[in-house]
Amino acid sequence: MEGILSNWRPTVRAIALAAALLLPQFALAQASPFLTGANSIQTNILAWLTPVAIILIMVLGGMAMANRISWGWAIGAVIGIAIAFGAPQIVTWVRGMFGV
Repeated sequence: MEGILSNWRPTVRAIALAAALLLPQFALAQASPFLTGANSIQTNILAWLTPVAIILIMVLGGMAMANRISWGWAIGAVIGIAIAFGAPQIVTWVRGMFGV
């Protein structure tokens, strides 16, 4: 019985090592706590800012139509909101352009 177990354990170790080397997605399956927290904060901020941005667009449009502010400021705010909400896609696009 001792001979069977002594031969069995190195084989299991070799299989586990081969699986870890051949399947790196399983070896790196755990996400970092920083990345998890950063994604959570980003999700919460976007959830809070969505209704604020909608109200801001309505107010800016009304003020621009009433000639209280310049249309340039209203359009700039719309572009800024689009950049803020589209930041993850913009980063992915830029990283894809440079192959990172």
